[in-house]
Amino acid sequence: MKRCMRGMVWGMAVGVASTATPALADDAPASAVVGSVAVVNDYLFRGLSQTNWKPAVQPGIEYDHASGWYVGAWGSNISWLSDASTDAARISSSVELDFYTGYRGSFGSDISYDVGIYEYYYPGSYPAGFTRPYTTEVYGSLGYKGVTLKYSHALTNLFGFTDSKNSAYVDLSYNVEFSPGWTLNLHAGHQKVRHVAGASYSDWKVGVTRAFDHGYSVSLGYYDTHASRSVYTNADGHFVGRATGILTLGKAF
Repeated sequence: MKRCMRGMVWGMAVGVASTATPALADDAPASAVVGSVAVVNDYLFRGLSQTNWKPAVQPGIEYDHASGWYVGAWGSNISWLSDASTDAARISSSVELDFYTGYRGSFGSDISYDVGIYEYYYPGSYPAGFTRPYTTEVYGSLGYKGVTLKYSHALTNLFGFTDSKNSAYVDLSYNVEFSPGWTLNLHAGHQKVRHVAGASYSDWKVGVTRAFDHGYSVSLGYYDTHASRSVYTNADGHFVGRATGILTLGKAF
């Protein structure tokens, strides 16, 4: 089971590219390659720690075509899989690699949309009989003036949960610049895990991001969940869904 949003810096990298890319002669947007790198004190995914309360480094890169189509990759160190190792059943995976592609656009000036497919991949060795954590999700979102509603649907088992195909995550977020360079970040989500008693949960976040020149940013957020301790406590006895503060230092390019 995945004991674990992509950092705010990655969303800022995409947003900066879409608004700051020079236009072509006919005013059509230009294609571009954008990227980011972030350092966080704890990697949280959907409210759950992926690194057992330890820091992570997270690079990402994306190609945005002028048509609205995009493709990208993102990565981070993790420990939630190796944390589940025993002497009899060793798990060596310590890296998450994500690959995705999709299409984004807008209806008029206020309504945006985004649809695509996302693959979570965890290279490493696994014991016989272990349900592999590799997960494929399709997603779709609608945005309106800073409010975004996103739905993600698992086409495979969800992050190592057996018989969990067709699980889903709903994410409602609000990001608004309240002062030049300062953005308020609000989020609430619900993870539905099919056929696994007690594994479904909700998570939420309140945070703020300060953007600086040349793509640098600092984000601070407070995160919490109502995840079950019996399901989301790791082998070290740490409840990975606890309330926590996350500091992110990022660079978009």
